[in-house]
Amino acid sequence: MSDITRILSNIEGGNSKATDELLPLVYEELRRLAAQRMAHEAPGHTLQPTALVHEAWLRLGGEENRKWDGRGHFFAAAAEAMRRILIEHARKKNALKRGVDFERVSFEELDGAILAAGEEFLLLNDALEKLEGEDPEAAQVVKLRFFAGATNEEAGRVLGVTSRTAKRYWTFARAWLFQELRQARSKA
Repeated sequence: MSDITRILSNIEGGNSKATDELLPLVYEELRRLAAQRMAHEAPGHTLQPTALVHEAWLRLGGEENRKWDGRGHFFAAAAEAMRRILIEHARKKNALKRGVDFERVSFEELDGAILAAGEEFLLLNDALEKLEGEDPEAAQVVKLRFFAGATNEEAGRVLGVTSRTAKRYWTFARAWLFQELRQARSKA
């Protein structure tokens, strides 16, 4: 059992001091994930990786009845928290910019896509939520790959599947999201 898994187990058992032990062990990895995610944001983004990590940490610590089944589950929860923060940030930014023309961004390749406009980010989120209803595993792989910067191997470990299965989910999800985003943009 890794130190992180042991500490998560202690937290679940009600040991409030264990939370203080967890942050130093996971901070650098969370910071790396946030920096990877922020590298895909448009230049001049006002949210910094450190702020993203801190906000995600606060959300993870404030969850009622939190139960993490080990290290992978914890980082999947952190990736989800970061995704939600970025979505909220994009929504707030768009609310401030209403009336301004947004630049369209091509989603030919979801890998490394730069989401220049918050509107595109929101379209992606809506499509991802729809995918989650149809194929939750594929949606989880997208969240881990796109929002947390995980590899297929890491996503597979979190989901408890092989890296080949995670790659199949990723390939399917990219094609599905591409079609969904194309349809959403044509309606806009």
